Amino acid sequence: MAAELSITAKGQITLKRSVLDHLGVRPGQKVGVNLLPNGRVEIASTDDRAPKLSSLRGLLKRSEQRVVSLEDMQDAIEAGACGE
Repeated sequence: MAAELSITAKGQITLKRSVLDHLGVRPGQKVGVNLLPNGRVEIASTDDRAPKLSSLRGLLKRSEQRVVSLEDMQDAIEAGACGE
């Protein structure tokens, strides 16, 4: 068990900093709870402020780097498979 939490008289649970860090959430963000069999729950971040995949486009691009087309990639794969 990674962390033991106490329940208040109101039925609330405060998550420890280590749990919040593990979930990658900060104050103001939200978590979701999935109810699982045998009285178990799963907690996960549901915050939609996480970066979208599209925001990563061009992240590795270098100004001196030539753009490679899909055809160029396929030609390189085929050449490698033939041992050229």
